[in-house]
Amino acid sequence: MYLLIPAAGSGRRMGHHRNKLLLSLLDRPILAWTLAAAAASQQIRWIGIVSQPEDWPDFKEILASLSFPFPLHLIPGGSTRQESVYNGLQALPPEAEQVLIHDGARCLATPELLDRCADAILHCPGLIAAVPVKDTIKVVKPASQQIQSTPDRRLLWAAQTPQGFSVPLLKQCHEEGRRQGWEVTDDAALFEQCNLPVQIVAGEETNLKVTTPVDLAIAEFILRQRLAPAH
Repeated sequence: MYLLIPAAGSGRRMGHHRNKLLLSLLDRPILAWTLAAAAASQQIRWIGIVSQPEDWPDFKEILASLSFPFPLHLIPGGSTRQESVYNGLQALPPEAEQVLIHDGARCLATPELLDRCADAILHCPGLIAAVPVKDTIKVVKPASQQIQSTPDRRLLWAAQTPQGFSVPLLKQCHEEGRRQGWEVTDDAALFEQCNLPVQIVAGEETNLKVTTPVDLAIAEFILRQRLAPAH
């Protein structure tokens, strides 16, 4: 299975000027935890890290500290996640038929989740890892901040990554998105815009995206629990 890792984000919401994936989490960069899960996967055999070239020296140090049975590729990122994934798709080998896309900041995803998605994408055109929403969600009018509606929670799922797709179909969706000027926050939305089906695969409650200092503290707690010796 082929894996693209968008890793071109900034650390603005972390209060840092550098790429947040270089921040330390239990004495290792955030990206190192993400890559360690991919390395432990039974299915992944090719990884492309889509990032800004200015971060490549730091990323190369991280790669040198890890052991992979296959080469990793650094791919120039774009100004948005959408552009970065587009660049990553162009860099895939010609024989790639399916691809997983996993945010570098979701450093707590387990190898089992990656493998579950890799198995599932062989049997459908598109999928996302997701978990049922626990909170009651309110739709609010931006101008007045008044509640407009309360959707049925049983119909709501929180999207995560990995997301998996047929490579030819996802390339077509990205091309259509560029032609139409669509701006989306994940690749499933492009599939939806093109009226293509996207399947849900059970995600993990701990598969949070590290975006703020609070997320970093929660990720540290989860990792300490995982790494603690069993009694």
